[in-house]
Amino acid sequence: MQANKVKLVVSYVLLLVFLGWCAYLFRTDIAQIKLAPILAAKNAIIFAILLSLLNYALRVARWSLYLARLGYTLSGSFSALTYIAGFAFTLSPGKVGEMVRGRYYQKIGIPLSNTTAAFFVERLMDLFAMLALAFLAVASTSTYSVLLWGTLSVMIILLGILASTSWTAVSDYMEKLEWFPAPLKKVTQGILQALISAKVLLSPKLLATGFLLGLLAWGAEGTGLMVIGAISPGISFDWAAATGIYSIAILVGALSFLPGGLGSTEAVMIALLTAHGYPMPDAILMTMICRLVTLWFAVVIGWIAVASLRRNSIIAGVA
Repeated sequence: MQANKVKLVVSYVLLLVFLGWCAYLFRTDIAQIKLAPILAAKNAIIFAILLSLLNYALRVARWSLYLARLGYTLSGSFSALTYIAGFAFTLSPGKVGEMVRGRYYQKIGIPLSNTTAAFFVERLMDLFAMLALAFLAVASTSTYSVLLWGTLSVMIILLGILASTSWTAVSDYMEKLEWFPAPLKKVTQGILQALISAKVLLSPKLLATGFLLGLLAWGAEGTGLMVIGAISPGISFDWAAATGIYSIAILVGALSFLPGGLGSTEAVMIALLTAHGYPMPDAILMTMICRLVTLWFAVVIGWIAVASLRRNSIIAGVA
């Protein structure tokens, strides 16, 4: 536990150094940022915060659905608080720190293996949803409209494969492949074991529901970026462009495995916004606001949830 705290502190120190370097590198553009547009667009920013809350509510609903399918019916307040408490550790690489919620469930008799299975499927559906939103945003233009049906078809096929494949048989087959590199086999078997444990959550109906909730949840965050675009009213910024920019930036941040995608997500978002026509100072300001009302807002309410669970000792969460 102490080692994890040390790693977390080191990560934060490195992030502060990195952010300081970015501030120095872009000091000329940052100096041109005007705060007046923030005051003018305060209603839009409040709306973006509400959209973030909608994102969290939809993901809590999906998480509760997964636990119910695993055979655990929990009170709404306990499900919400324990899920949101994971946000306090969302700055961990790949957001794996969010698995801290598993310790709350262990206290009421839910094995960590079940929590891990639900977490795995949740992350998988988030990945599918973000990929779909990114591709659908591109496909929404008339030039690439053919990608619209192609994207939907690929997603449906992938969901079908997840639901219909016997992952135990695949794991047994992979284990017999002597020519397969041992390190890669270990990683592959880890993924296959997670799929085997999560088999009950991979029914067609539940996959479709989880995927749809993911689309709605992350689509709300993308809509928030579009709303934040009000700080620069002279630029045309539709839902498809905003959602595409947000999704691609978040995906790159996740692939970077930097804590919370910090640095990589912001760099990609700024680059895409400037490519869309926003001046660099506006792009930086929009990115800062977007990350404040999504990432940092989530971290804050995550720690509030952690404090609430500690203070009230809400462990008897079974409904």
